[in-house]
Amino acid sequence: MTVAIEINQICKSFGQFCALDRIDLEIRKGEFFALLGPNGAGKTTLINIIAGLVIADSGSVRIMEQHVVHQYRQARRLLGVVPQELVFDPFFTVRETLEIQSGYYGIRKNAAWIEEIIDRLSLSDKAGINMRALSGGMKRRVMVAQALVHKPPVIILDEPTAGVDVELRQSLWGFIKQLNLDGHTIVLTTHYLEEAEALCNRVAMLKQGRIIALNNIQELINTVTVGYTLRLRLQPDSLPPVLQEKQPGCHNGFYELKIDTYEQIETVLAELRQSQIRILEMQLQQPDLEDVFVNLMRQNIRG
Repeated sequence: MTVAIEINQICKSFGQFCALDRIDLEIRKGEFFALLGPNGAGKTTLINIIAGLVIADSGSVRIMEQHVVHQYRQARRLLGVVPQELVFDPFFTVRETLEIQSGYYGIRKNAAWIEEIIDRLSLSDKAGINMRALSGGMKRRVMVAQALVHKPPVIILDEPTAGVDVELRQSLWGFIKQLNLDGHTIVLTTHYLEEAEALCNRVAMLKQGRIIALNNIQELINTVTVGYTLRLRLQPDSLPPVLQEKQPGCHNGFYELKIDTYEQIETVLAELRQSQIRILEMQLQQPDLEDVFVNLMRQNIRG
């Protein structure tokens, strides 16, 4: 399978601080890939190196086989980046902003594609409005449009839904998923782990400048050993002494019991029946990407 982004032994330090430590990563063409990690893990530094905005101390990055330093012009045309910060020129309308962005890439007669982007991102009624008059969510859409104006095969989204309301988030992801179905490679960084779990095929997790996990999402979840959480709302509102020995949590009126296997559910139910306690509501929560993330981030890789 063709590699969209190839990262080999990337290292980057700022003074005494090591931001990236020997990063090796291949992102395949057509993937929807998540790059996850806590603040300060090195995600944005890595994105800036891929985009050619920061020069690595050592190592190399290629986008569709084009070196981001030695073949910068070719590599940059293959890449669209939506940065985390809202960066815009307040003196132009939405349409003018996209026309100017086209000019940066030397693209003429791009009006048809610009209008299509505006329409697909639901910006048609905002196209003639000055950028400074837009809400934060609309500005975020315009930044996505700017990243797509030169039709790049590889798109990097750095926290694209930060500060975006639910309706805008859903429509934005609908558009991004369609781009992926159309063949675009999507790289996503986000603190909304449920988004990554719902959208992405594979995940790389960064901590302290290193990749500490790299796999498809289901395989990562299968490595979690936290078991399951059985949530119960009961009448009367109490647990039998035997179940209290499990040191259950209590949240929003639900008792939360940790169990290792499905078979243990019957043991819990039997104890409740014997104590004549009625179940008003029961939920079973399985491990998810957040459990993987929390477990990995608690480990000290430097030690």
